[in-house]
Amino acid sequence: MNKKPQWFLIETEQEYNEAVARYETIKHATAGEEHQEKLLLVHLIENYENNLWDLPDVNPVEMIKIRMEDFGYKAADLAAVYGDKGTVSKVLNYKQPLSLTMIRKFSELLHLPASALVKEYELVN
Repeated sequence: MNKKPQWFLIETEQEYNEAVARYETIKHATAGEEHQEKLLLVHLIENYENNLWDLPDVNPVEMIKIRMEDFGYKAADLAAVYGDKGTVSKVLNYKQPLSLTMIRKFSELLHLPASALVKEYELVN
């Protein structure tokens, strides 16, 4: 019999990694206990990240670039997640704003709170 995991406030990096791993396993659940667990994990993970990381006060594109560097990602890695290399390039060069879909996908990929990616920023003509 599988023992159902019990979640508490995340206080260590190990607990954080375990929560993220579990979230990745159940992230597509849409109903039932796994869906409820997924929603709880989202809150616990977000709380830990917000308390741990003092995110710099930079615009969303710079935030994305910083996290890309942290993870060793290239624009092609973002395009693989989003599906359109041209659009990703335009966003990274301030020629097009982030879409809601991009915010969701990049937030997950780069382990950034979506709230850090919805700030307004200037585009280049």
